[in-house]
Amino acid sequence: MTTRIAILLIVFSAGSLRAANEAIERCLTAAQVLEEVMSIADRAIPNEFINKAHCIAIAPSVKKGGFIVAGRYGVGVISCRGAGGQGWTGPSTVRIEGGSVGLQIGGSSTDVVLLVMNERGKDKLLKSKFTLGGDAAVAAGPVGRSAQAQTDALMHAEILSYSRSRGVFAGVSLEGATLRPDNDANELIYGREFTPQQILNGQVPPPQAVKPLITTLNKYSSQEHK
Repeated sequence: MTTRIAILLIVFSAGSLRAANEAIERCLTAAQVLEEVMSIADRAIPNEFINKAHCIAIAPSVKKGGFIVAGRYGVGVISCRGAGGQGWTGPSTVRIEGGSVGLQIGGSSTDVVLLVMNERGKDKLLKSKFTLGGDAAVAAGPVGRSAQAQTDALMHAEILSYSRSRGVFAGVSLEGATLRPDNDANELIYGREFTPQQILNGQVPPPQAVKPLITTLNKYSSQEHK
């Protein structure tokens, strides 16, 4: 019996470690996606939009099938400006569900980037669940390093959305998609239970393992949004 318990403990520990590594890997993959997106010549997210963003959500490899059948189809991470608008907080994990068929621009999966452009959008982001286009106004974001928000829709959008599939990066509408916290993954990353509000308000120091994401965010944004 003692041997069986020991084996079960080893298996449980190995499973927990694997899950923790996967949660951290999600943060590192998000950093890689942002790096690749911002390296696309003349098609990147304009720096002025990242500079103004209150929060950024990155969901690598959102699965195509989820746009046809309701249910979970993507996971990602969110980081917000720290106290006083400077720096970026540690990541809080999120699930993306449902949404528009507009994301199906080719390929079996799509990388999604969301810029939350004002405090109202951030407040809604911190809810247990919210719907893009319903609880928060969302618009396809412009691309190009000197692009400007010229339409009324862009100027009043709380969230700007982008996607990349098969190397093609563009603004895309995510009307109807819902975002909800992935609390289990957060606990694996931080070693104990914290609320998304605590994490995204900068009350929790990020672990060293996820620092590459914060470094990448700082690389492509000013230290203080305007």
